[in-house]
This record gives sequence, C-alpha cells and structure tokens, in this order.
Amino acid sequence: MEGTAQDLTINFKQQITSSNIPNEIKEKLLNLLKFSGSQTGGWAEFEKTASYIEFTLALPFGKVSNDILDLNRAKQILDRDHYGLQSVKDRVLEYLSVLILHKQKGVGSSFHAPILAFIGLVGTGKTTIAYSIAESLGRPIFRIPFGGLGDPATLRGQSRIKVDAEAGQIMKAIKLAQVNNPVILLDEIDRVSEEGKLDIMGVLIELLDPQQNHAFIDRYLDFSYDLSQVMFIATANNTGNISTAVLDRIEPIQMPSYSDEEKMVIGKKHLFPKALSEAGVDSSKINLDESIWPMLIRPLGYDAGIRSLSRNLQGLARKVARKIVEGNTGPFNINSQNLGEYLES
Repeated sequence: MEGTAQDLTINFKQQITSSNIPNEIKEKLLNLLKFSGSQTGGWAEFEKTASYIEFTLALPFGKVSNDILDLNRAKQILDRDHYGLQSVKDRVLEYLSVLILHKQKGVGSSFHAPILAFIGLVGTGKTTIAYSIAESLGRPIFRIPFGGLGDPATLRGQSRIKVDAEAGQIMKAIKLAQVNNPVILLDEIDRVSEEGKLDIMGVLIELLDPQQNHAFIDRYLDFSYDLSQVMFIATANNTGNISTAVLDRIEPIQMPSYSDEEKMVIGKKHLFPKALSEAGVDSSKINLDESIWPMLIRPLGYDAGIRSLSRNLQGLARKVARKIVEGNTGPFNINSQNLGEYLES
C-alpha cells in the first residue's frame, strides 16, 4: 500500500464512485472513508479501513460466468474422471439436465436446484466428482474443508471491531472467483468439531437455504450479499453428525465402494500413469507383474476407496525414480518377490 493517506483517500473515492457496487454500499464506503480520515488513530487505522474498502471493491457485484450447457460434454468429463459409479453419474446428469432446461427457458437465476451432497467413505470420489461438475459447467470451484472446523467465524467472518478481523471463507471464495456463481465445495461437513457444531450448522442453513442465502451477511463486510447463484456442493463420510435442519436442505447421494476389479482398472488406466508422470519416470522402464496388483490394492485389508492404492503406486514410482538417479537405468520388473523393496515402509 503505497502513497500518503490523502492520496489513497482521493484514489479510493474515485474507485468507489465509478464502481458498479450498489449505491447503499457506495455510501457506506464513502462515509467510512470520510470518518477514517477524521480520526487520530494514525496510519494503522487507515490501513484497516483501506483493506476493507479494497476487499469490498474487489467483490464481483453483478458478474456471473456463462454456463456451458452441454450434457454430452458433461458426460465425457464424468466418464474421463470416474470409472464406474454409473448411478452417481446418472444422478449428476439428471441434475445438470434440469439446470440446462431452466437456463434455456430463461429462468436460471430464479431456479433453486437441490444441494447435492455426496456421502461415502474416504477415497470413493466425493471431492473429485464436484470438480468434474464445475468443469462441465465451466465454473470456477473453491473447496472449503470442514474437518475439525470449530469456529463459525471461519465461514462468516470476524467483525472489524476485533483485532483479528477478516472476511470468512465464503466471501473470500467469491472474491477469488470474480463471479457470483462459482461452485463452492463444502467438504466433509460431518467432521466439524463438537463444540462448534451447533453454530456451524446454523451457518450452513443460511448458505443452503434459498430463502436466506440471497442476503448472506459476512460479519467483516457487515452488509448482505446475494449467494443465491452459487452452486453449493457438500460431501460427508456419513450423515450421522449432520443436523436434521441441514439434511432437510440437501439431497444425499450415496457413493458406492469400489470393488477390487474396479480398483485394478483405475490403477492401471489412471493412477499408475499419473504416478509415473509425477515422478518423472518413463513408463517404458517399468513393468508391473499381474500378480502384485492384489497386494497393491489391499496392503492392509479392505479399503472402500482408492487412496491406499494411489499412495502405494506413488511410493513405488518414487522408489524407481531414486534408483534411476542413483545410476540404475532399468528396466524395472516388479513382481511378488521384489515388491517389498518398492513399497513405502
């Protein structure tokens, strides 16, 4: 932040006056700027005011991205990113079909689709399917993790009268998105801390209820902001720790566990090539014997998702990368006899 307070004040006045923010918020900012200039709190107080004005001016009032309304493209993206899961993909395509029809009829902004909530065990694809939906629509996506979250101010913001004042994660996502209709992923909403659960569930109700989210108030901003065009998507491991009021506002979609056969296909077609690429290893230098796949898939017993398999393949690729750097040019034929030296200890 460069320049004198007087120079910045003049610059801010010009920015506020020429901006497309609502008139009542313009007036609020101009009054705040005037009040700040008359105070004796010094540069530190002016910096706080300036940061608030900069944040507000950076919000995308009235801006939306144009959705890509192409169901075939959405299907291709879902099939590319997710093997199997046909019932889940069908439900997503139905959801997008309804959205497309309403957009084509010109009622997209007033249409309130149900909030999709993907429920399932770790590694079953809950988070990645949200990213696929965002890509299919051409919308930016921002993930807000709820694991261990205990303070609702993380979502709703902290008042400017407090020392640690800042906007909440929701409005930060809107600012970064630069549009009012991003996808915001509320990840693992069942894993909030017990002491903050009641208040956090209350914020979730405000976000997910179309009767309330058109006038969401972040405590740092202290004015209402329309979130009705945001596409909220939630994930959870199970619904047991989610309040009934929140459950009433979401549509749970159960994510099935992967079979060992499905994991093998995913591992061969997607995870292993990705692990080699990330490790910088040429795929022609390494060969996995068919006999080791069960050991890669179930190193410690049953696993509903693919995270253990992914970690094993990433570790294996790193071990090969090290051998190559140390002078072993390969090829590397990995089988049940030598697999142990390639797995993470």
